[in-house]
Amino acid sequence: QVQLVESGGGLAQPGGSLRLSCAPSRSIFSAKTMAWYRQAPGKQRESVAAISSGGTATYADSVKGRFTISRDNAKNTVYLQTNLLKPEDTAVYYCQGKLTTTRWGSDADYWGQGTQVTVSS
Repeated sequence: QVQLVESGGGLAQPGGSLRLSCAPSRSIFSAKTMAWYRQAPGKQRESVAAISSGGTATYADSVKGRFTISRDNAKNTVYLQTNLLKPEDTAVYYCQGKLTTTRWGSDADYWGQGTQVTVSS
């Protein structure tokens, strides 16, 4: 069973940066759109950013100009560079990807287990 594995979360000061990474737990055939979501305590999960296989990126208004999503198609890995962090960015960040795990399979949605990002002085 393939899983998406996130890394790079942690504690940052306001105005600081963190770089999140997400990769499949084993080799897969391909990945279509990959995305980052986040969920703060007591709030619903929300979309942060998404990127197509061709590199087209979209962002939530709350992170535009501060966060950058990118991907390495050779590794089927997606990244989220978070800059100018604010306390309200504190949340568990989840990676999501539409993956095709084998050459003859169909694509399906996969989620990571989440990585905590805490922004505090």
